[in-house]
Amino acid sequence: MLLASLNFHRLGCLINMQLIFLILLEMRLISGDVSSHYWETPYSQPYFDNSSRREVTSIVGQAALLQCRVRNLGDRAKVSWIRKRDLHILTVGILTYTNDQRFQSLHTEGSDEWTLRISSPQPRDSGTYECQVSTEPKISQGFRLNVVVSRAKILGNPELFIKSGSDINLTCLAMQSPIPPSFIYWYKGKRLMNYSQRGGISVITERTTRTSKLLISKATPTDSGNYTCSPSSSDSASVVVHVINGEHPAAMQHGNNSASTIVPYYRRRRGGAHGHHQHHRPVLHGSLSLSETIVGWAMANITSLSSILWSIIDFMLATNCCLVFMGIALSQRLLHTSGRLGQRQVPR
Repeated sequence: MLLASLNFHRLGCLINMQLIFLILLEMRLISGDVSSHYWETPYSQPYFDNSSRREVTSIVGQAALLQCRVRNLGDRAKVSWIRKRDLHILTVGILTYTNDQRFQSLHTEGSDEWTLRISSPQPRDSGTYECQVSTEPKISQGFRLNVVVSRAKILGNPELFIKSGSDINLTCLAMQSPIPPSFIYWYKGKRLMNYSQRGGISVITERTTRTSKLLISKATPTDSGNYTCSPSSSDSASVVVHVINGEHPAAMQHGNNSASTIVPYYRRRRGGAHGHHQHHRPVLHGSLSLSETIVGWAMANITSLSSILWSIIDFMLATNCCLVFMGIALSQRLLHTSGRLGQRQVPR
C-alpha cells in the first residue's frame, strides 16, 4: 500500500514538471524568443505588398522614387536594390554600395517601405531595378523607371507676323510631363507677362490638359518681341512675334481682330525628294487698301505662272524629254552634215 502511494506521488510530480515546462515554453514564445522553426512556417516568410507602383515615369533632373513594400520582414532578412541591366548592387539596407552617390536607400525604422531615390536622373538611368530580399530562397520584385525629357511647345510657326490692331493668341502645351505643371509662366524677353500691368493681356492655364494661352488684344508694334512659355515641369519654348503696319510678311496671324490660327501669306519653297514645289496664294488680312489688293493679285498670278513653269520643268526632267530633244537635234545635225558631204562627192 505504501509502495503504491509512492508511485502515485512520483507520477504527480512528473506531470507537474511537464506542465511547468509547457508554461515556460509558452512564455518564451510570447516574449519573442522564437525558435528556428518559426521561419520555416509559410505565413511567417517575408512577402511583397503589390500595392506599390511598378512603373514610374520621371523627368530629367527631378528626383525619381521607387517604393518597395516588404511585409513581415523581421530582423534576419535584408532588402537590397539591384540594377538589372548590369546586376550592379546599388544599396543593401540603408547603405549605398555604388560610387554613384545619386542612388540612396530611404527607410524609416518600423515601416515596411524601402525606397530607392535617384537624384537628378538622366535618360540613361531608364530601365528595370529589382528590390531583393535575402531570404532562402531569395525573392525579388522588378520596377520599371522611365526618364523622359519634357519639353514645352508653342503651336504654330516659330516666327509670326501679325497685323497691327489684331490680337496675339499663343497656345503652349507641356508635352510628356508625367504630372500636370504647378504653373506655366509667359515671358516677353525677361519680363513676366502673367501679371503684366498692360491692359488687354490675359493668361488662361488649364493644369489638367497641360495647356496655357496668352492673349494680347489690339497688338501694336511695341508688342513685338520674343515670347517664352515656361512650365514648372518642362523645358521652355519660344516664338518671335512681329507686329507690323501694312507690309506683306511671310507668315501672318489673321482673323477679324482675333487671331487664333497661323496661315502662310506668301511662300515659295522647293521641297520633297522629287523636287515638288508648294505655292500659297496671298491672303489679305483686315482692311487693306486698293494698292495692297492689286499687289496681292499680281503676286498671286506671278505665283501661278511660276508654278506652271516649275511643273513643266519637273515633267521634262521626269520623262527625260531633254534627252529626247537633244537626240533629235543631234540626229538632224548629222543628217544635214552627211547630206552636204554627199553632194560634194557627186561627180560633175
